Amino acid sequence: MRRRRLSADSGETSEVNLTPMLDVVFIMLIFFIVTTSFVKESGVEIERPQSSAATPRPEAQVMVALTAEGAVWVDGAPVDAHRVGEAVAPLMSEQGGVVIQADRASTTGLLVEVMDRLREAGVEQIAVAASREGP
Repeated sequence: MRRRRLSADSGETSEVNLTPMLDVVFIMLIFFIVTTSFVKESGVEIERPQSSAATPRPEAQVMVALTAEGAVWVDGAPVDAHRVGEAVAPLMSEQGGVVIQADRASTTGLLVEVMDRLREAGVEQIAVAASREGP
């Protein structure tokens, strides 16, 4: 009976080809990046006023929040009300706008002051967020 010996120097080595697995991982990564929805939040909890004429504004770029205590937040960071224009100006692009999320209990004076500071900083598209009333 003859025995065949497998020799290590036969020239062929067994390797696992990882290229197809990496291709699948990259395709899945691209799929998840494309299908993820990016929602901008203001950084604080706001109780929005209700309006029957509220319309969605998907092109909003910068969120400014006004709390019931009179604090102003820009993209999740607290800002002085007098310096809100200086904080928003570097975040703006040519196509985006600013959405002000004013709490129901915040003062109208603070809202008008923030809008004035934004206009002084060159922001042209300003919207005030509201929740849509039910029918």
